[in-house]
Amino acid sequence: MDPLIDVRDLRFSYEDGTLALDGVDFLLHAGETVALLGPNGSGKTTFVLHLNGLLSGEGRLSVCGLEVEKRNLPAVRRKVGLVFQDAEEQLFMPSVLEDVCYGPLNLGLAPAEALAAAEKALRQVGVDYARDKAPYHLSAGEKRRVALAGVLAMQPEILVLDEPTTNLDPPGRLALVEVLRALPQAKLLVTHDLWFARALARRAVFFEHGRIVRDGALEEVLAQFRWDLGAASAPNR
Repeated sequence: MDPLIDVRDLRFSYEDGTLALDGVDFLLHAGETVALLGPNGSGKTTFVLHLNGLLSGEGRLSVCGLEVEKRNLPAVRRKVGLVFQDAEEQLFMPSVLEDVCYGPLNLGLAPAEALAAAEKALRQVGVDYARDKAPYHLSAGEKRRVALAGVLAMQPEILVLDEPTTNLDPPGRLALVEVLRALPQAKLLVTHDLWFARALARRAVFFEHGRIVRDGALEEVLAQFRWDLGAASAPNR
């Protein structure tokens, strides 16, 4: 099968001249969950922001058979659902339901279709009880799941989550893992939370100085780089 994501020799520098990506090659296939590991500033977030065209570098990048270029961006962004590290960046409507409806409406769905998609997504992430609440009244874990619901309502084929357990308490981490395990999409997890990575991923790539320096089984990658940081224990309920 053709890969969902095919990246060849991706390079990107910021305006100040900082080289953030230095020849990245990467493939993602249907059904995979891959942890993107590495120290801060190694290029992980810069890499995933290329996957739906929020950043644009040099090299070849295709998503679900579409080249990631200006004319294809609307279609690419329907394929790749990106959940930001700060969930509040994605929550801006007066109610949870309105927030989750926003994406489908923006895609051109009729209001009844958008409502059905939003209600389904809220059930998938287990926060349908909060549909009429204001997002700022939610816990950090609930906000994260509502942000995920907003992405799911657009029916992406790939989910990209950037540091998804940031600011989550142990029950919030467990709830998020349970939700993600039940979702069929291929997933990319940018994370420093090794318990979270181990709970979901079997494959990992390790970024260093803008390059992927290892791509393989998660435990083998962790062993090679001795990258445990004391973050591998399971949270208590």
